[in-house]
Amino acid sequence: MKIVVLGAGIIGVSTAWYLLEQGHEVTVVDRQPDAALETSFANGAQISVSFCEPWANAGAPFKVAKWLLREDSPLLFRPRMDPAQWRWGLSFLTQCTTSAFERNVEQLVQLGRYSHASLKTLVAQTGIEYERLERGILHFFSSQADFEAGAVGAEIMRRHGVDRRVLNRDEVLKVEPALAAFGPHIHGGTFTPSDESGDARVFTQKLAQLCAERGATFLWNHDVLALEHSGGQITGAQVASRETGKKLALKADAYVAAMASYTPALLKPLGEYLAIYPAKGYSATLRLKKPEQASVVSLLDDGRKIAISRLGDHIRIAGTAELAGFDTSLDSPTSRARCASLVKRYEELFPGVADTSEPKYWTGLRPSTPTNIPYIGRSKKASNLWLNAGHGTLGWTHGAGSGHALAELMAGRAPEMDFAFYGDALPAKPIRSMAPA
Repeated sequence: MKIVVLGAGIIGVSTAWYLLEQGHEVTVVDRQPDAALETSFANGAQISVSFCEPWANAGAPFKVAKWLLREDSPLLFRPRMDPAQWRWGLSFLTQCTTSAFERNVEQLVQLGRYSHASLKTLVAQTGIEYERLERGILHFFSSQADFEAGAVGAEIMRRHGVDRRVLNRDEVLKVEPALAAFGPHIHGGTFTPSDESGDARVFTQKLAQLCAERGATFLWNHDVLALEHSGGQITGAQVASRETGKKLALKADAYVAAMASYTPALLKPLGEYLAIYPAKGYSATLRLKKPEQASVVSLLDDGRKIAISRLGDHIRIAGTAELAGFDTSLDSPTSRARCASLVKRYEELFPGVADTSEPKYWTGLRPSTPTNIPYIGRSKKASNLWLNAGHGTLGWTHGAGSGHALAELMAGRAPEMDFAFYGDALPAKPIRSMAPA
């Protein structure tokens, strides 16, 4: 078949790769000049299969309310005159129950395991190098109360078959000795040895190059304007060159919408409404002055809700989420405060280890659903339109598996996981639908 993939982040490029594997003719469209220059550009770098808890839980409403007035809060909700934001927020509240949390965790674990296996096979097949470290993820706690809550969370995850180990302070420092200077402030931690880290942008761009070598066409610097539709089918994708302004109508047998936070606007004219809302995340990338003293295990700092990952001779600090629309600026007072807090925290943890004089700041929009479960499957409004969007903070974790699963569904095969796919896509076996409403 001729297939057009709209979006060239980790999700779109992974989908393109697996479609090429099946022998399809693939065209990928993106408004940027290369792959992974928006949502996938400078994320937390973690492949966090075992740290995948959805944001919505029984304690979330209280925490969000407590953080409302803090500019550096881990989750900042900025109320706007935006119906989509309020609909998303109300749907999020419906997921803040223990039973919903457990159901959503199960789905995320299933997708994570499938995706991790897909990634490992893909890397072995291609030999792509991307600063990969298979050293696990260590979650450390700066208060006894948080540590005790973390231990309870670890037990919940173990019920879902996740190997999350509870560690005391000495065991935390044994896993990552670089935390020794901060050791007196650590009350314990949890550790998932099977998780890993790596540079999502590097991986995605190299995979895009391999896709091109296998015959994929990439239309860079092209805006996706609209989908033409008639009789329950997509009849074309309207795109326009940013360089010349020339408009094209791309014709294909099937289309894949993988445009992250921008997917709902593309599908709304079809009468398809997706509960995806952008969560503005931040990161700082620092050059290491003393690499031998820097951490190599990917870290989660519970006190600040940030991720810290080693990328060669640099360190990536990422975190916080701001529900404030599609703003991606870095020059507002809030943005400057949130960026500065990342660097300040790293210096508290690892004094003098990184060069903090020239941080490379980044912000991107995480396409978040109220459940944290992405839309993977067939459109309800057009039989030849497929969706792969809404991965939130887990796009890098779920990228390879989401692309693999969608390619299987498009071929009429059931992916080997117990997951509720969107629309009338074929599930692995009959289960209750946990896809976002």
